[in-house]
Amino acid sequence: MSPQSLRAHVGETIKVTCSARLSGGGNRRYICKQPCNKHDVLVTADQPSNGRYTLEDSGTGEFTVTISKLKKSDSGSYSCVVDSTAYDQVDVTVVDGAVGQNWGVWYNPKGICTLKGSSVTMSCSYTYPIGQKVETVFWMKNRTQDVDLSEDSDYKGRVEYLGNNQNDCSMKLTDVTEQDAREYFFRFATNHNSGKWIGEPGVRLSVTDLQLESPERVMEGDTVTLKCRTTCSLSNTPTFIWYKNGHVLTRQTIKKNELSLQSVSSEDRGSYMCAVQGHENLPSPAVTLAVTYPPKKTTVSVSPSGEIVEGSSVTLTCSSDANPPATYTWFKKNETVTIGKEETHRINKISSEDSGEYHCKSSNQHGHQYSNTVSLSVLYAPRNSTVSVSSSGEIVEGSSVTLTCSSDANPPATYTWFKKNGAVTTGKEETYRINKISSEDSGEYHCKSSNQHGHQYSNTVSLNVLYPPRNSTVSVSPSGEIVEGSSVTLTCSSDANPPQINYTWYKESLTSPNGTVTIGREETYRINKISSEDSGEYHCKSSNQHGHQYSNTVSLNVLYPPKKTTVSVSPSGEIVEGSSVTLTCSSDANPPATYTWFKKNETVTIGKEETYRINKISSEDSGEYHCKSSNQHGHQYSNTVSLNVLYPPKKTTVSVKASDEIVEGSSVTLTCSSDANPPATYTWFKKNGTVTTGKEETYRINKISSEDSGEYHCKSSNQHGHQYSNTVSLNVLYPPRNTTVSVNASGEIVEGSSVTLTCSSDANPPQINYTWYKENVTSPVGYGQSYIINNIQSSNSGLYYCEAQNKHGSQKTTAVPITLKGDYNTVIYTVTGITVCGGTLLLIGLMWMRKKNQAVGSVEQFAREERVDGIYTALDPMTRSDTVYETLTTVNHTLYENTNTSLDHQSKNSDYETIWGD
Repeated sequence: MSPQSLRAHVGETIKVTCSARLSGGGNRRYICKQPCNKHDVLVTADQPSNGRYTLEDSGTGEFTVTISKLKKSDSGSYSCVVDSTAYDQVDVTVVDGAVGQNWGVWYNPKGICTLKGSSVTMSCSYTYPIGQKVETVFWMKNRTQDVDLSEDSDYKGRVEYLGNNQNDCSMKLTDVTEQDAREYFFRFATNHNSGKWIGEPGVRLSVTDLQLESPERVMEGDTVTLKCRTTCSLSNTPTFIWYKNGHVLTRQTIKKNELSLQSVSSEDRGSYMCAVQGHENLPSPAVTLAVTYPPKKTTVSVSPSGEIVEGSSVTLTCSSDANPPATYTWFKKNETVTIGKEETHRINKISSEDSGEYHCKSSNQHGHQYSNTVSLSVLYAPRNSTVSVSSSGEIVEGSSVTLTCSSDANPPATYTWFKKNGAVTTGKEETYRINKISSEDSGEYHCKSSNQHGHQYSNTVSLNVLYPPRNSTVSVSPSGEIVEGSSVTLTCSSDANPPQINYTWYKESLTSPNGTVTIGREETYRINKISSEDSGEYHCKSSNQHGHQYSNTVSLNVLYPPKKTTVSVSPSGEIVEGSSVTLTCSSDANPPATYTWFKKNETVTIGKEETYRINKISSEDSGEYHCKSSNQHGHQYSNTVSLNVLYPPKKTTVSVKASDEIVEGSSVTLTCSSDANPPATYTWFKKNGTVTTGKEETYRINKISSEDSGEYHCKSSNQHGHQYSNTVSLNVLYPPRNTTVSVNASGEIVEGSSVTLTCSSDANPPQINYTWYKENVTSPVGYGQSYIINNIQSSNSGLYYCEAQNKHGSQKTTAVPITLKGDYNTVIYTVTGITVCGGTLLLIGLMWMRKKNQAVGSVEQFAREERVDGIYTALDPMTRSDTVYETLTTVNHTLYENTNTSLDHQSKNSDYETIWGD
């Protein structure tokens, strides 16, 4: 690469850039002036400042040396050195003349060649007359257009001005493209009108990429030269780096742009690239080097490996290393097999005839090579297996017999001898000898010839040894459990020859004189739809002309599902709440049943117990019960039994059926409810006495009156106990009655005295309004329960009465006279009133005396009752008349059980005078 050239004036400052790439931080870096002896070293990285010389290390592999206050003696060639190796060379020319005496721009160098994608620095200096001041500086790509290169859209962001406004106009361009190849100019302007200057001719920039030249194909043993070419000579002397298959080919420095490969081999084939040191990221396109050579390393492999068994598929593969790829020829000893260009030879369903030695030949236009030899030994299972017998004719018990097994196999077979229903012996012996043959040796014989690849059975030969019956046994079919309803076959087996055997079947019987009964004479005895009655012990007898033998005895245990399933209750009779009850489930089953108990709408599982016990039974336990008896052969449900638990009354309550208010004259029904078994009878109570007893649960009061007001409750009873209900109150509402007037005056009523009239009445509710009237006066004379006449005068004399009223009605009293002393009319009225009243009272007294004499006995009995708080009066709910209080009696509230007294239902008296007792 050609050296850089710098031109400057005396007194100016220049910068020399060294672009050598460093391999590590320990390299010694410096700049020297030719001939670069020891005293020619100007400045080093270890001592970066030396008078007019300064070294700046960028840390990226480049370092810059600044030489200030140039002298003519500074002219000469300078070298950048790293570890005694000179890289970049710069020629510096210093000319006379003071700075700024003349206009001028100098480029060093004037032509630059750089790699596409790299960065390039265009070194530049300029001068101008003294006294002028530089105001603008910029680079241009077009001489006729004053466009700042850094503002050009094609260059934006890639231009960096390195100079100053004094004499350095260097510029750096990054990411160089092929379109950047052109001439560039520096322009500056001072503060004078004519102070403009452009440096021309400018700097010519050439852009190149790396291209690798290589022959497409070479022969093994040839010498090959690879060349890394550019379209222009790079400005700095480049160092080339070579790559093979993406890896650095060599660590040593290769200054030339050529890579020479001596006597190439197949190992040299691959993908090659080149790059310039410092620009490893800009390599050339890859070029593939192909090396041709004759076949080598020719081998044969067998797949699958291991033993080769007849009938399998085997593939022989001929492998070799050759370029171009080889064609193949296959050989078998004493036979040539040509396959063409295929490298595999496949034998499908290989047989013993394919055994032998194989090898292949791989060939191309440069030569051929034979492979190793492989041997195919085809293994196969035995074939043509036969059995022969040494003796002919009848075989008599006690003689000797030899059986011989023959076969063809690879590897040789071993032998197993079989007698029907079992193996006799194993081993490599092909003969089987029976000395002193017995009846047990009778049967069919054959052999099996075997190796690890298979086996083959021979033909069968029969040995028929004559003997009397023996080994008589009975077998049961099917084996295992015998379930009722299935079919069972008993078979009598005997070993005898000749096989013409007669059979007799026996079943043990307790009723037979000899303990057995004969049940059949066939070899098999079949029982269809077996039942539990068929359970028992069976045996048989086998016979031929040589004798007979009895078999073993077998037991038939017939299993059957549950039957005759029933439920019993203990104790029998009535079940009273609080007692204990046991339910027992019984059934006939084999094996014994397990049980499940059911109550209607509820399942109770007891496990395998046959009894279900209820301790302290309650009314909730009443209901229908049944059980299920089960075993593995089925199940059966029992009959249903009903548990009716008797218990005294509970939950006894009284309800009232009436409108919200109970008004005298309406009808009211009291209902007594209870839970009892058997159903309860009822007794009704009113405070201070018993009303009635009987089975009626309702008590109806027709045309209720105020006398019916009070507290009521009932008692529900059966033979197991009784219970009292809650208490309800009847509050009967009625209009005023028994309304009377009383007169309150001190002494005789004389003119000027005071008289108070008081009105009394019985009513519910008791909120009564009173109004006072005087006869022959149309409007009321007063209001309120009392009417007071102060300073009475004769004009106040007369008949007075009051009217009592509530929301249910009203009642007027009888008029009473108010008479002043000496008033004749008043006296007459008074006498008359007294006479009437006296007669009425006399009549009532006579009637009361008669009733009293009739009821004296009951009164006396009533008087003897213990006087306690809370006495109830009883009512007869069967009464449907208006007079419902026919009979009264008393009962101690705390001793209902002993003091209840009922009424005489025949009495229809309505005046409540007669009291009856039980």
